[in-house]
Amino acid sequence: MTAVKSKPPKAAVRTAAEAVHTRSVETSLVDAALDNPVLAPAATENSSKSSRSKRSASPPARQPETDVPLVAASAAKAAATMRDTKAMTNTKQAVPKKDPKLANAWKTKSVEELTDAEVLAMSDDDYMNDAQLAYFRRKLVALKNDMHVNAGETAENLREDTVVVPDPADRATIEEEHALELRTRDRERKLLKKIDQSIARIDAGDYGYCDETGEPIGVGRLLARPTATLSLEAQQRRELKQKMYGD
Repeated sequence: MTAVKSKPPKAAVRTAAEAVHTRSVETSLVDAALDNPVLAPAATENSSKSSRSKRSASPPARQPETDVPLVAASAAKAAATMRDTKAMTNTKQAVPKKDPKLANAWKTKSVEELTDAEVLAMSDDDYMNDAQLAYFRRKLVALKNDMHVNAGETAENLREDTVVVPDPADRATIEEEHALELRTRDRERKLLKKIDQSIARIDAGDYGYCDETGEPIGVGRLLARPTATLSLEAQQRRELKQKMYGD
């Protein structure tokens, strides 16, 4: 008997055809994705594992490297320069306001009775007259005496024997406090020299005027810093040059 070959069922043929069609569509999608990067994500998700193993998308283009620290440093430097320049243009805002009611108070009071507000309220025509010079001399001498008192207290504190302290932590704390006091006294020692120079400027009649421009430093600035030798504008210009050139 002749064996009769059985035909495959129509359902199996249809399934095989659909599988071939699906594989063909997925391959076309991957090919299209390679040509168009926008379609790459969708095609990659819909493709099967076999097609992804055979075809791989090209790696993304490498972004150009940027020297971020250099750009940040340049931006910071430019911002600092703009901030310093803005501070120089707004110097009038740092000057305290005068009270017109106190403008003539110095005429009826002694130097010991005058206050900072009354000296500040004096007119520009009275700038660095005898009353103001005497007031600032008194202020400088008082500041000098306070520093001498602080130096004496520091000498007494340094006489404490840290060896007898049993706890090493307490001994280290005391030594750190002594070091801090010494640094403070060293700064005051340098300030004492400026105080003596300012008193000498009062005697010479140069006190209250800028060393660079010869313009008045201003009562408000001298009240805040009696040893100032530069006007606010000249001081800011000097600080700006130091920041720019590192002098």
